[in-house]
Amino acid sequence: MRYVLVAPGTVPARRRTPRNTGEEHHVNQFPPPAAPVRVFILDDHEVVRRGVRDLLDAEPDIEVVGDAGTAREALARVPAVRPQVAVLDVRLGESDPAGDHQGIEVCRELRARMPELACLMLTSFDDDEALFDAIMAGAAGYVLKQIRGSELVTAVRTVATGQSLLDPRATSRVLARLRGPQSAERPKQPEQPEGARLSPRELQILELIGDGLTNRQIAERLYLAEKTVKNRVSSLLGKLGVERRVQAAVVAERMRKGPSAS
Repeated sequence: MRYVLVAPGTVPARRRTPRNTGEEHHVNQFPPPAAPVRVFILDDHEVVRRGVRDLLDAEPDIEVVGDAGTAREALARVPAVRPQVAVLDVRLGESDPAGDHQGIEVCRELRARMPELACLMLTSFDDDEALFDAIMAGAAGYVLKQIRGSELVTAVRTVATGQSLLDPRATSRVLARLRGPQSAERPKQPEQPEGARLSPRELQILELIGDGLTNRQIAERLYLAEKTVKNRVSSLLGKLGVERRVQAAVVAERMRKGPSAS
């Protein structure tokens, strides 16, 4: 027989068997909060730059990791801080001697070094040339400086998820310009048509992208699954050598113009 010795006046503690309540399954089941979106700001106007920084820093899910007033500063600082989104002013003419659309060149250069970077361009409304160039430089978004602060915050969050965001009014102006006689001013197309390597179905989808339809709308129009359309869009983007849907829309308009667009 086994004896247990205890001090006088004490009661031996009873061994408690843990009850299987299922509570242990709920421990640490909630995922940790997502890291804030890292943002860099380029604008040659200090007041604007500080205003945008204060606006974005006030959001708990956004962190401004740096800013710059010139293209040279941005090209030096952005790779060091590795932001997810770069908010770039299109025009840096007053403080940067390199030209009116230096922000677009910054976008092009940064994306060559950091393909995962989403560039959100800020500009005035009546600059269709800059919009076209920004699209072809791979900008994820293009918004007007007249937008409300809440809209800019939403734009940053949108492009951070990998989506494209373009002001529909400005985009329609560019596509209308491509349809008009001014499209003749564009660089000549390569001798091989841009859509030569696309399948008939991909050409259909490209045309509908040019009409501004979403994947879901294209799927309904062609009686396809939305996932199938998404895969087809990814394929045709690769064949066209572009990264974004709006770039494909520009290609679609060029193809519609035919030889006269060259």
